[in-house]
Amino acid sequence: MSNDAIQYFAAKFSEEKKKPGVLAGFSEKAMSEFQKLGLPAIRHEEWKYARVSNLFRKDLKFVNGETGITLADLEKFRLPGSDSATELVFINGIFNPALSKVRHQPEELIAIPLEEAANDVYAAFIEANLGLSADYHPDGIHALNAAFAVNGLFIVAKKGKVIEKPVYIYNLADSRSGFIFAQPRTLVHVEAAAQLQIAEQYITIGGNESFTNEVFELVAEKDAVVDYYKIQNEGALANHVGTTHIRQVGKCLTNAVTITLSGAMVRNNLNMIMESEHGESHMYGLYLLDGKTLADNHTIVDNVMPHCYSNELYKGIMDGESSGVFNGKIFVRKDAQKTNAYQSNKNVLLSDKASANTKPQLEIFADDVKCSHGCTIGRLDDEALFYLRSRGISEKNAKSLLLHAFAVDILDNIKLEPLREHVDRMISERLEFNF
Repeated sequence: MSNDAIQYFAAKFSEEKKKPGVLAGFSEKAMSEFQKLGLPAIRHEEWKYARVSNLFRKDLKFVNGETGITLADLEKFRLPGSDSATELVFINGIFNPALSKVRHQPEELIAIPLEEAANDVYAAFIEANLGLSADYHPDGIHALNAAFAVNGLFIVAKKGKVIEKPVYIYNLADSRSGFIFAQPRTLVHVEAAAQLQIAEQYITIGGNESFTNEVFELVAEKDAVVDYYKIQNEGALANHVGTTHIRQVGKCLTNAVTITLSGAMVRNNLNMIMESEHGESHMYGLYLLDGKTLADNHTIVDNVMPHCYSNELYKGIMDGESSGVFNGKIFVRKDAQKTNAYQSNKNVLLSDKASANTKPQLEIFADDVKCSHGCTIGRLDDEALFYLRSRGISEKNAKSLLLHAFAVDILDNIKLEPLREHVDRMISERLEFNF
């Protein structure tokens, strides 16, 4: 099936109407890489849990054109505060300007199709910065996304602008007519001293399987402040491979929160690349799983320059036959002296059939650093449960309270209050339903 998939996507690639320019060469090179590498298989250590090659079947459809999704379909999925936010919409992996609403002024924020930007004044920036995430993910599934980047989105937060209203990106997969495959691609430039809040939400419409293979790359300049949120709640038949690649090219502050609530197979890659001195980053993740969901979280913090600080906390709650995976790597390069880097992964298993696999890793090539990592896997605290029961609280409510308390450290890092309350409600409803 791997060879069939290569032939299928090569044919789809040849159908694309590409304009000459930066993206044409970029896409051609990526397609060549995909044809050479093929799809990741279980023999690849990084992909031994997320078996994506099994998803490339005869019934999978990659749609290059429009579908029947309308504003009415989108309405039920809009995030709180959306009336004043910039809303950017992907349909089956293709950026759709007609359904999008850019509510910020052009002097604050630009959001345009990636192909348009690559053939305009942003061509030099795109040529220098698009696709650098491939250095950390040299695999066929990543290359496949790059081959179709022509359908992507480009965002610029302008220099010195404090952008108070958020940017929401809705990624809709329309599986109403069959097993759909979508490949969103986004490149964001946060210029010097700009402040940006950006949230991605992933949605599947329809009762069939879906598979989203997305890449989100962000470049943050000196004194920038970035808050990035990813909410993945596509349903039990949804499959997802996502890469978020954040580069700090100047001294700046970045915060990333990843929430995974449902899916068949979900693979989240988050890379934080500290390319400038005195950078600061925070990475938080919560995966709340049941059924047979697999959530495979891979994180990288690459300390290239000295005096940087990073803090990482991922928490998992697994019920049913679900499986949570955390694979976190911290690199401290030779020149990255005075690095402070911390990593922690904590898991709660609610059923005998649920599982957790955790692998925190440090690779340190400097000698004057402070780094630590740790992981825990356990069950609900019996003493705490007994205490709550002895106060007249039902077992169902007691478990829900303890699990909510376990998750709250992650939720508190969603600084956008309406979005935090929205995610909190989703988690509370899930916990109440499960018990």
